Amino acid sequence: MTIRKKDHLGQLIEEFVGGDPKRQAMLDEETVNFESAQLVYQLRTKAGLTQRQLAKKVGTTASVICRMEQADYDGSLAMLRRITAALNQRLELRAVPIRKASHGMAPAGRKKLAKV
Repeated sequence: MTIRKKDHLGQLIEEFVGGDPKRQAMLDEETVNFESAQLVYQLRTKAGLTQRQLAKKVGTTASVICRMEQADYDGSLAMLRRITAALNQRLELRAVPIRKASHGMAPAGRKKLAKV
């Protein structure tokens, strides 16, 4: 059996977290924020909408959509639900047991938001 070397990013993450629960929690939170940002962007572009058009459908401002897509918004689950509903999608969340992730990254069972 061949042992895979850790990639550079995995090594950096492992060094950053270093077994510190607070740093792991921060990494987990930023991972969810990033995944949320990707989800909003992918759904919007797949629908062929501008940020302004999506904002109008959702009943918010384009700056909120922009900040969400940049992972610069401490968005709520309610806002994600509003966005997915405006795009005729349903947001799904699931919980899975936490287990040590490869490369020191967030747990493999982190929240999965929705499929595009």
